[in-house]
Amino acid sequence: MIGIVDYGVGNLYSLTSSLRALGQACAVSADRDELERCDRLILPGVGAFGDAMAKLRVGGMDAFVIDQARQGKPLMGICLGMQMLFDESREHGRHKGLGLIGGSVEALANDLPSGYKVPHMGWNALRKRRQDPLTDAVADGAYVYFVHSFYAKHCDAACIADCEYGIPVTAAVRQNNVMGTQFHPEKSGEDGLRILQAFATTQWGRV
Repeated sequence: MIGIVDYGVGNLYSLTSSLRALGQACAVSADRDELERCDRLILPGVGAFGDAMAKLRVGGMDAFVIDQARQGKPLMGICLGMQMLFDESREHGRHKGLGLIGGSVEALANDLPSGYKVPHMGWNALRKRRQDPLTDAVADGAYVYFVHSFYAKHCDAACIADCEYGIPVTAAVRQNNVMGTQFHPEKSGEDGLRILQAFATTQWGRV
């Protein structure tokens, strides 16, 4: 069973539909007992980093997610959920993240060449940085769907794939059983489904 952490951010219909299409049982829940019984966790997210972290902290859900990851449970963050795995974000101030992967989240607008629009929205080709079970499921150059204005930096040790958008943009990261995608696999067609299936079926080592 895959537990999708429900802390009041976003429409989770596409994600649950994608997992069920793969034959993966899943539950959207804010109940820690139910999530603890799940084999794997997904941390979704849309909106602003600071607001999302504040909502995650309600009832200590942030500490629960950290504890589950440190016990070895596979954890995948998607879009803002991936960003929340890092040490901090500088979106509208400076906000502490979960600290499960080293690095920071910063504004694309500060680094992009002129002519590139923010948010970065649309289909881009994945460029694999190294072999990894999460991205080995798709070909190098597979197109996936992005929509974001901030991106992860200073995380080379964990980066398994990026994409080119005027600059290299971190697209996927993994550190043992903690991983994330900046793109939305649930909105990325067959290749996105393959990545979700890899998360659901691979035996991941613990942090």
